[in-house]
Amino acid sequence: MDGQDVDSTERGETMFHSILLVLVVLGIFLAVFLKDLLYSALSLGVASMVLAILFFTMDAPYAGVFELSVGAGMVTILFVAAISLVSSPKEGQQDE
Repeated sequence: MDGQDVDSTERGETMFHSILLVLVVLGIFLAVFLKDLLYSALSLGVASMVLAILFFTMDAPYAGVFELSVGAGMVTILFVAAISLVSSPKEGQQDE
């Protein structure tokens, strides 16, 4: 009876990890193929956040904290700031 419980738990954990991996890959593909740079940077941040969750579920808290702070936090903020600084002016606005 205990063997079946462990088998069920491992299957559930494997399914959860698989879903998280699919979400990471989806976020990375969105980051590559989206036309808007802001949405691309945000999807990369979401993919990094899901990857950090995956690290936490795999009992790697240091990797999870590092990925969350650097990958999802700092890099995404730098990308968004750089995009906002160099974005082209919208139609109807004049360059000063």
